[in-house]
Amino acid sequence: MHLSVFSLLILGFGVISSRCAWPDAPLVTSGRWIHNAKGDNVTYAGVNWPGAADVMIPEGLQYASIASIVSGIKSLGMNAIRLTFAIEMIDDIIDGGGDVTVSAAFNKALGTTNGPVVYNKVLQNNPQFSASTTRVQVYDAIAAECFKQQIYVHLDNHMSKGGWCCSTTDGNAWFGDTYFDVTKWKRGLQFMVTRGAKWGNLMSIGMRNELRNPEDNATLNTNSYNWPTWQTNMEAAAKVINAANPDILIFFSGLNFDTTLAPVVAGTGSGITFNKSDFTFPDKIVLELHNYQNSATSCSSIESSLVSDGFSTLTTTTGNQLPMVLTEWGHDQSNNDYEGVYASCLHSYLPAEHVGWTIWVLAGSYYIRSGTQDYDETWGLYNHNWTAWRSTAAIDSLTKMVQATLA
Repeated sequence: MHLSVFSLLILGFGVISSRCAWPDAPLVTSGRWIHNAKGDNVTYAGVNWPGAADVMIPEGLQYASIASIVSGIKSLGMNAIRLTFAIEMIDDIIDGGGDVTVSAAFNKALGTTNGPVVYNKVLQNNPQFSASTTRVQVYDAIAAECFKQQIYVHLDNHMSKGGWCCSTTDGNAWFGDTYFDVTKWKRGLQFMVTRGAKWGNLMSIGMRNELRNPEDNATLNTNSYNWPTWQTNMEAAAKVINAANPDILIFFSGLNFDTTLAPVVAGTGSGITFNKSDFTFPDKIVLELHNYQNSATSCSSIESSLVSDGFSTLTTTTGNQLPMVLTEWGHDQSNNDYEGVYASCLHSYLPAEHVGWTIWVLAGSYYIRSGTQDYDETWGLYNHNWTAWRSTAAIDSLTKMVQATLA
C-alpha cells in the first residue's frame, strides 16, 4: 500500500525524513513477541552506542562522522542501536535555561586545553554542526542518520549525573540516591520520548540502566533497596512515558545491575504483585536483562541462569509472558574471547530462543572515562580511532549471530 508522504526538517540541519513503510511503527507486544504494524515479528540485533558519560554526547565523533559510524553498524546487518543518555543533560535544558553547546560540553569535561582540540575534530568530521549546536541536537542528528539507514533507535537512561557507569557508590544507583532525583528522572524520560517522537524511528526506551545497591547511602540501602520500591517507581515512570509517547515500547530493567527480574516474571514474590494486565498499555511492556558471565565454563550454566533470572517469561503459562531483550552482553574484542564459552553460547542461544540483543559496546574509545581522556575500549567493536573493526575475526562471528537472529 502506498502511504502519503510528509517531511520533517530536523533542527535546521537539512535532514529530511519521509514516512514510508519502514519502520512499520508502532511496535506492539503479543505474549513473548514484538510485532510491527504489519504483524511481523521484530527482533533487535544491535549495539550499544554510549552517550551518558561526562561529555553527555555520543562517543566517537572526534574520529568519524555520524554517517560513517552508522554505515558501519548497518554493514553488520544490525537493525538497532541502544543509545544512552544522562538525565543531567535534560536538567541543564529545563533548569539551566537551555542545553549547553557541544563546544561548552567538551570544555567542561576535558578542560579548556583539550576540549577545543577534540571539539574541532568533531566539527571536521561532522561539518553539519556549528558553534551553536547543542548536545541534544547531536542525538537528533544520530536518529536522523539511523532513520535514513533504517536502524531502530532504542533510548536508554543510563545515568542521572553524566559519568562512567556503573558503581554502587557513584550516587546513581537507586531511587533517591545522591544524584538520582526521582522527579527529575521522570521528567527527563518524558522530555526524551517527547522529542524522540519527531524522529520517526524511536521504537522503545529503557527506563533505567542497572539498578543496584546504593552502598554510599546506608539508610537508603537498608530501607529502600527492594522490589516494592522498584515497582512503585518503575510503574510511575512507565505511565509518564506512555502518556508522553504512547507509540513506543517501554523496557523494564531489574535489580542487581539488571541481572534479575524473577519476581516480575513470576508475577508475585519479594513483596510485589506484578501483572501486565493491570496496565492500560500491556502491549507496550518489554523486559530487559544484562549478562556478563564471561568466566562461565559451560553454556548450560549460562542458559540456566538466564532462565531463572527472567528468560522464563518467554514460555511461562502462570506468570507474565513478555518479550525479553538482552540489552547488554559483551566481551573483550582484542583477543579470542569471541571463541570462548560465553560468547559462543550466546551466539547460538539467543538466536535459537528468538531473543533480541544489543552488544556492549560500539565505542573503540571514550572522550573520557573515569578521569582518563581518550580512553581505549578493548571491548569496542570499533578500533580506537573508529576507522575499522578492532577484530575482523570477532566481527565475522558476530555478523553470523546477527544473521541467525534476524533469519
